[in-house]
Amino acid sequence: MMAKEGSEGMALLKKDLPSGRSLEQIRNHYEVERAIADSLKKADREERKAIYATMYDLLLEKVPDHPRLTMRESKELTARANHSKMNLVKRFLNKSAVFVEFAPGDCHFATKVSKRVRHVYGVDISDQRGKKHEARGNFELIVYDGHHIDLPDETADVVFSDQLIEHLHPEEVVDHFRLAARLLRKGGVYVFRTPHRFSGPHDISGYFSDESEGFHLKEWTYTELGEVLRMSDYNSWRGLFQVKGLCLEMPFIIFTMIEGMLKFLPRHWQRSLTPHVLRGIAIAAYV
Repeated sequence: MMAKEGSEGMALLKKDLPSGRSLEQIRNHYEVERAIADSLKKADREERKAIYATMYDLLLEKVPDHPRLTMRESKELTARANHSKMNLVKRFLNKSAVFVEFAPGDCHFATKVSKRVRHVYGVDISDQRGKKHEARGNFELIVYDGHHIDLPDETADVVFSDQLIEHLHPEEVVDHFRLAARLLRKGGVYVFRTPHRFSGPHDISGYFSDESEGFHLKEWTYTELGEVLRMSDYNSWRGLFQVKGLCLEMPFIIFTMIEGMLKFLPRHWQRSLTPHVLRGIAIAAYV
C-alpha cells in the first residue's frame, strides 16, 4: 500500500516509502533538496560555484536521516555498492594506472581502488570522507569548484564517476566531459554510470513527482549522452551491461535502439518497463 500523509491530506505517493524512513522524513528531505536545487537552476555559473561548495553540507545538516549518512554506518551496504563499482572498472585497472574518481563521496571506493593502481585522485566539491576514513599513501583528495582542477593534461589512465552526471547543471555537462577528456592519456577511458531518465525520477522527488526536482538537475538517456560525447573530444564509446557479476562492453547502438522503442510508450509504462531492459546507463568513453 502507498502511504498517505494524513495530517495534510496529501495524495498518494508515487512509490512506497523506503524501509526505515517515515513520511515526515521523506517530505523534509524532498523540500530541503528541492529548495537547494531550485537555487542552483536559477543561478549563473559563478553563483553555482558558491552553492556547490556548501550544498551537500547543508543537505546533510538538515536531513540527518539521509541515506548517504546511513550507508556510511553500514558495512554491508558500502561493500555492496563498492562491489558494483569495481565490476565496472576492474578490467581497466593495473599497478601502473592512475585513477581519477569524480564525486567519490566518503572515498571508500577510491581507497579500495588505490590497492590496485599506482595513484588515485578523488575530485569533489567538498570533503565528505567522515572521521573514520583511512586514506592510503597513494590517495589524494582534491576539492574543486566544479570546473577547474589543478592537474596536468594526460594525468590519468582511467576516470570514473558513479551517479554524478545527473547532478550537473545541463549547461555544464559538456564542460565536465571535456575536463575528463583533458585529464586522460591517449587511449584512456572515462567510465561513468547514471540513472536512466525513462525509469525516473531517481532522486527524492520520485516519491512526489514524475519529473526530477531535487539534486538530479537532469536525468539522461543513452541517445542524449551520445550527442554530448560527440561534442566532448571522445573518439569512441560503448555501453556497459552488467549481469550476474559480469560487465560486458556492447555496441552503443543496441542501447539507443532499445530506447527508440521505449520512448513511444506512455510515461508510466516507461517507468515500470525500463529497469527490466536498461539497468541505468553505464558507458565507457575512450579518448
